[in-house]
Amino acid sequence: MKFHVYLFILLLGSSYPFQLYGRQLPVNPALLKGGWTASWITSPGIAQRAYGIYHFRKTISLDTKPSRFIVHLSADNRYRFFVNGKAVCSGPARGDLYNWYYETVDIAPYLQTGNNTLAALVWNMGEHAPVAQVSNQTGWLLQGDTEAEKIVNTGNSWKVYNDSAYTPCSLDNGARMRSYMVIGPGDHVKGSAYPWGWEQPGYNDAGWHTAQPVTHPVPAGQGTDNLWTLVPRSIPLMEEIPERMGLVRRSSGITPAPSWPREQTSLTIPAHTTTSILIDQTYNTSAYPQLTVSGGKGSSIRLTYAEALFRNHQKANRNQVEGMEIQGNYDIFEPDGGRQRTFRPLWFRTYRYVQLDISTSDEPLQIDDLYGMRTGYPFEEKATFSSNDTSLTTIWKTGWRTARLCAGETYFDCPYYEQLQYEGDTRIQSLISLYVAGDDRLMRKAIHDFYCSRVPEGLTQGRYPSSRLQVIPPFSLYWVSMLYDYWMHRKDDAFLRQYLVAASGVLHWYEQHIDRSRMMLGPMPWWGFTDWNTAWPGGVPDGATNGHSTVITLQYAYTLQQAAALFAGFGKTAEAQQYRQLAQQLTQSVYRQCFDAAGNKMANTPDKNTFSQHAGIMAVLAGAIPASKEQSVLRTLLFDTTLSQATFYYRFYLNQALKKAGMANQYYGQLQPWRDMLAMGLTTFAENPEPTRSDCHAWSASPNYDFLATICGIMPAQPGFTSVKIAPAPGALQQVKGSMPHPLGEITVSLIRKGTHGISATITLPQGLSGTFVWEGKEKTLHGGKQEISF
Repeated sequence: MKFHVYLFILLLGSSYPFQLYGRQLPVNPALLKGGWTASWITSPGIAQRAYGIYHFRKTISLDTKPSRFIVHLSADNRYRFFVNGKAVCSGPARGDLYNWYYETVDIAPYLQTGNNTLAALVWNMGEHAPVAQVSNQTGWLLQGDTEAEKIVNTGNSWKVYNDSAYTPCSLDNGARMRSYMVIGPGDHVKGSAYPWGWEQPGYNDAGWHTAQPVTHPVPAGQGTDNLWTLVPRSIPLMEEIPERMGLVRRSSGITPAPSWPREQTSLTIPAHTTTSILIDQTYNTSAYPQLTVSGGKGSSIRLTYAEALFRNHQKANRNQVEGMEIQGNYDIFEPDGGRQRTFRPLWFRTYRYVQLDISTSDEPLQIDDLYGMRTGYPFEEKATFSSNDTSLTTIWKTGWRTARLCAGETYFDCPYYEQLQYEGDTRIQSLISLYVAGDDRLMRKAIHDFYCSRVPEGLTQGRYPSSRLQVIPPFSLYWVSMLYDYWMHRKDDAFLRQYLVAASGVLHWYEQHIDRSRMMLGPMPWWGFTDWNTAWPGGVPDGATNGHSTVITLQYAYTLQQAAALFAGFGKTAEAQQYRQLAQQLTQSVYRQCFDAAGNKMANTPDKNTFSQHAGIMAVLAGAIPASKEQSVLRTLLFDTTLSQATFYYRFYLNQALKKAGMANQYYGQLQPWRDMLAMGLTTFAENPEPTRSDCHAWSASPNYDFLATICGIMPAQPGFTSVKIAPAPGALQQVKGSMPHPLGEITVSLIRKGTHGISATITLPQGLSGTFVWEGKEKTLHGGKQEISF
């Protein structure tokens, strides 16, 4: 087994402890059924749902150093846990009150004979909390796994300190980018009020309060008056990896050494100096900035983070600095004059550019170090892709960086502005996770998150976890598609079976909204978002609100067909037949009413006043276009610029339509939008064509799926990926190599074109996996092991 090494830095300190995390530890079965003896605790006399930062401590004594010491931890909103001054873990994994996650860790490596100090930093962002944060009230919980560990249990033996050093900042319109930014506040920390060394053994906590018990913990399936319903964490801990910062692009007031901050060298800011230093990481990242300083009492340091620089609130080439300024999320740290004081924000920051605006008072400030701790879900890049067009390597690397920045304790639509998990993004992200990392754990969590988000009507919410209700009916259909995707790629019937009733509920909601006189969807409530098409206000296609939307009716039919296959696979033949018949009725009706034969294109509504690529894309995917006409309709769709255009997001579905129509070789020629983003200096792929809000958006990373699933042509041929179909579509490429993880091992594909129609392929499948290789209508059987194929 390969282990990841995670380096954790103290929030405001200078030690660098290491811990190895391998497989997830088991939980004492008694705790899964009730019987927790610890208490949730809080600080007495506070507004329990308001903004606040709290430090909890307890000292225990051990006769011997244990070889194993399992504990379970959680908090509301979040915590960072220390043992004897060393950071151990943070959490909890983001969920909701019905699924309040707890971490399970073995702290034995941190313990010693004699006294041991356990400490937790707990914070509640209150009214400023990220929209992705669900909350009840401030709370901290630590439970020993068995009688041997119960000495650590939270209760009134713990002490707590209310930290007045923190206040929220970065809440003004400028910092919020005059946009929808809901990631929580920045941190303004006054070093003179901070309890330095609080997590270390020997710290004097005599003046701290006795912690106040709140309630006993309640696991899922138990309880009569639950504040939090506890479930074990289902995903690994987030990684933290040291990452040096990049280049100083400009400065005023002082001139840093050329090597700073790329190398660990100190930088002194004289007394009574104002300086500004702009650092270019050279690529977009998500990390915890780590700023360590000495001296500088009375100084102020503002750190501003941005994906791009601006001129008059507009972006240009992302590499351009001259004439540009920074704006965006920021933190403020005011040193107290002590030595080796480390500022680290409570939550990670996303940035390519970081600007330090510093003013000193009577004392010089020494910056001892500045770097980042890159963080996110610990995906491992197991897949590979290369070709004779080396520019695709850059697209691959940029797409993978995009996907990684958009994955934490949930999938994110974007790491800078929202950090919210939406089905539209998540379906694409999940496929990338399966193909590139072979890791399905975050996909499983996402499926369950959305299942738990359902509203009384039967729809899932459009994003979840979320403290605000948002329903996007087309995204509920993508949740059903995610179930189908998981079914095709993993043999895991017990997991999927629990969601079938909810999936039928989504489909039934749509069925109730069919206008039977037209056999199309009628008027629909909520937000019918489909794509950020500039022709559609709010991204809502014509007919979604007033009725008879071609695009959403056909998406429903497309999903019904996937559901029919899924339900048939679980022996639910009556439902499967119903879904197939309803899909056929819808597709035939839409084609009859909405297809413009003269223009060879699909209209957005039966009125045939407006047309879009989206309508044609979904018409092909749903089978509304006769098979003999699919290719001609798609050729019209690709080249008719009067059609309102699909953005990066919906081009994923464009490619699925090309593949269905036997036009997958067109994919390679459809990559210009990604080349254009690279030419603009982007180091992650954006939400939309320029002008774009987010420079990093999950749905635009789809090439990392399609390079393997389309160009290499690797697709599951049967549910559970129990057989494979390899139908490569290299387009104009002459050489292609790719590999991807499969539950049984690794699939590798190596292709060399021979003339106009020939191909030579070397295919290696894991033992136990069989399938077919398809090339221009010809097939060959594949078996486990290596094989040479030539056509």
